[in-house]
Amino acid sequence: MKKLVTAIALVMTSGFVLATDQAVIDQYNKSCVACHASGAAGAPKTGDADAWNVRLSEKGMETMVANAKNGINAMPPKGMCFDCSDEDFQALIEHMMQP
Repeated sequence: MKKLVTAIALVMTSGFVLATDQAVIDQYNKSCVACHASGAAGAPKTGDADAWNVRLSEKGMETMVANAKNGINAMPPKGMCFDCSDEDFQALIEHMMQP
């Protein structure tokens, strides 16, 4: 019985993770893809783990989230995601860091 409950919990959690991942991908496609897919105006490209990891090690996630909220270089404040929370920005950054 314990194994069955664990299996059910795992399946339910997996569905939540997939739904959450899809929400991040949808938000990325609405707000970030225009610059981060191509590297426009010096934006770090999605999937360029080296570029993102350099920023992460130099600035830390908290500063990267603040930069997304406040704008940095050519990136406008909120980076076109006007209703994103700090947690949303972190999820978007983590998504873009993935190789």
